[in-house]
Amino acid sequence: MIICIDIGGSAIKAAIATSASDIKPLNRVPTPLHDREAFDAAIGGILARHPRSRAVSISIAGVIDPADGRIKVANIPCIDGRPLGEELRQRFGLPVHIANDADCFALAEATLGAGRGASVVFGIILGTGVGGGLIVGGKIVNGAGGFAGEWGHGPILPLSAGDPPRSVPQIKCGCGQTGCVDTLGGARGLERLHAHLHGEQLQSTGIIANWEAGEKKANQTMELYLDLVSRPLALVVNVVGANIVPAGGGLGNSSQLVARLDEAVRTKILQRRDAPLVVPAMCKVEPGLVGAAILGFQQ
Repeated sequence: MIICIDIGGSAIKAAIATSASDIKPLNRVPTPLHDREAFDAAIGGILARHPRSRAVSISIAGVIDPADGRIKVANIPCIDGRPLGEELRQRFGLPVHIANDADCFALAEATLGAGRGASVVFGIILGTGVGGGLIVGGKIVNGAGGFAGEWGHGPILPLSAGDPPRSVPQIKCGCGQTGCVDTLGGARGLERLHAHLHGEQLQSTGIIANWEAGEKKANQTMELYLDLVSRPLALVVNVVGANIVPAGGGLGNSSQLVARLDEAVRTKILQRRDAPLVVPAMCKVEPGLVGAAILGFQQ
């Protein structure tokens, strides 16, 4: 039995797993953001209730450098820049395996979800922002610095796009660069794009609902959004040779958005295929915990 933990900026979720497909969720607790002792106590409280566990496997909203295990997680300052896995191992005396939450999402999809049986899976998260993970041969691919799969970052957005061409706002990203896909490709980015085009403040759910109902302003926003997001995603598909691209996150819940993104990507890649490439994710319930379980049992 292993303990699976999914650590986000608001909550720490946990589960016990006896196999990659036998996962029993436990109660969640608030994430201590600024108090390291409270953070470790929250983890320790989970472990204390399950003393027979043989390892801890963690999915976290941060990037882990494979060279030294240090984690970059801006929204949880008390562990930012720390070798979290090694520190938890020393404190609790158990093996600790840790990976980025988008990597865990992609691993869950490649093993038990929409990418099951595919040799190369690129999982994308269209949530508050944009994330991704690359799975080859059933294993997470992690390059120097742990940044493999992070297609949301890099100054690549054009100054104009769409048909007819419309101006594209160049927004400074949390990573320090300007013009990243993350600034316009997630839910907050979609809202920024709609406000830029129409001077109208709407939540992403409202924009999607209006678009699905055929409203003109929302349609203009979504046409530009799909053009902007499909370009870099098509490039990723060309580079890694993905067989399937499961899409998760809040925006990924719109089947119409995923279908239209799939169409747009397939017109831009080198391979011509009739079968869908970008598809809805299938591991809808806590894919971070599912991916953490798979990671733990692989180790």
